[in-house]
Amino acid sequence: MPIAALPRMVVTGRFRRLSGGLLAAALAVSAGGALAQNAPPAPAVTVTPVVTRQIAETADFIGRVTAINKVELVARVPGFIEKRLFTEGQMVKTGDLLFQIEQATYKAAVEQQQANLAKANANALNAKLQLGRAKELVGNQNISQATVDQRVAAESGAQADVLQAQAALDQAQINLGYTEVRSPIDGRIGLATFTEGNLVSPSSGSLATIVSLDPIYVIFQASERDVLEYRRRIVERPENNGHVVIHVRLPDGTIYSEPGLTNFLDVQVDNTTDTVAVRAQLPNPKSLLVPSGVVGVIVERGAPRDLLVVPLSSVQLDQAGHYVLVVDEAKKVEQRRITTGAEQGTDVAVTDGLKQGELVIIEGIQKVRPGQVVAATVAPGK
Repeated sequence: MPIAALPRMVVTGRFRRLSGGLLAAALAVSAGGALAQNAPPAPAVTVTPVVTRQIAETADFIGRVTAINKVELVARVPGFIEKRLFTEGQMVKTGDLLFQIEQATYKAAVEQQQANLAKANANALNAKLQLGRAKELVGNQNISQATVDQRVAAESGAQADVLQAQAALDQAQINLGYTEVRSPIDGRIGLATFTEGNLVSPSSGSLATIVSLDPIYVIFQASERDVLEYRRRIVERPENNGHVVIHVRLPDGTIYSEPGLTNFLDVQVDNTTDTVAVRAQLPNPKSLLVPSGVVGVIVERGAPRDLLVVPLSSVQLDQAGHYVLVVDEAKKVEQRRITTGAEQGTDVAVTDGLKQGELVIIEGIQKVRPGQVVAATVAPGK
């Protein structure tokens, strides 16, 4: 058949509609695959489970560190400082020689009083011999009784002179000893007020200050309500012997490693603040607590009890209060409002809003939002 005789194919409207639908479907599948390939990965976060720990209920106060012993060194005799035998800021021991005042004048005074004592002893010996002779002569009636009485009085006077000379010698030796200014306590010595060559006397004031460091006191002010609660606890638990455990928060926010015990409660209320002074004693082997420093005081109010804790790094704060971000089983982020309790080092107690085992975000908080799916990794050791 000639080509021109072949029937022409006619494209109907139905075929055109079918072809357009297939094309649209193909384009949709292609676009969906492209979007799936360009979708960003889920943000990575680090989580840790909520755990239970025994925590004691506490109360917070502001305290001041106070040295148990503090000594202001002063000159007890006048003189020029010959030597300063310490380095400012060093630790000193009881009896260490710290200042030496010139001794020549005081040594001469000792020698003079030694001579006076020797002379008084000689006079006393002579008076004693004279009295002995008088007693022999009065028996033979060669001298009167009145003469014997005079020699008895002279012998007594000579003995008194010996005592007086001895006392003067003792005082001279004491003054010589005062030329050596020694440490009366163990502790750290501060700045020297006077240097070598300066004239000092008892009216010159402090030469330097020594404070003891280990152990050390922390004094804080408690309200009358706290004191009343404390006294009730003592009645309920007499085995504590009136002591309460305290912990100190250092100025950098860390908790001091050595706990302390209260050992003194003031006998009256301060009228200006309506508080009572409480004193606690703590070990201070590394001298981290410095006298007159301000610290936080955490007082344990009762026996430890089981509480939920989370890391401080997981807790956020906004106008509505504290919250954490929790990752659920579907890997979605949820904002959870919580009620916090006492801090425990790098952790904080949670009294409401969480359950044990729930995962809270501790790293990557700033790059996620509630409802978002995340890639969570549990922190090592948690």
